Amino acid sequence: MKIVIINGPNLNLLGTREPGIYGNKTFEQYFKDLESEFSQIEFDYFQSNIEGELIDRIQKEGFSCDGILLNAAAYTHTSVGIGDAIKSIDTPVIEIHISNTFSRENFRHKSYITPVAKGIIVGFGLDSYRLGVESFLKS
Repeated sequence: MKIVIINGPNLNLLGTREPGIYGNKTFEQYFKDLESEFSQIEFDYFQSNIEGELIDRIQKEGFSCDGILLNAAAYTHTSVGIGDAIKSIDTPVIEIHISNTFSRENFRHKSYITPVAKGIIVGFGLDSYRLGVESFLKS
């Protein structure tokens, strides 16, 4: 099984960015934990602050892997293009959020990804990714 994790803007700053919300572990540190815990899965990881690069990666991976965990970050609430990219591929996508977006600012309550995603996991910190992996294993 191959799962691709795609992270959007500012998630390259995990570990230093608002640690009260996002914790103090970098994603690269957490990614190593995932690879250890799920050694039977082939993982790939991509992060970009650029919307078009996220769309390109969704299109590239969307016909060749078993699942995508997508944390589009702020683009979740603004990008029709990312939603359209998800509709255009065969691979199921799970929308991931580290924080509980519904307990934050009102603009974070709208997602252009949720209607086209297989599911959504919010508010479990970095473990949101682990829960996404487990959902693919049970599918």
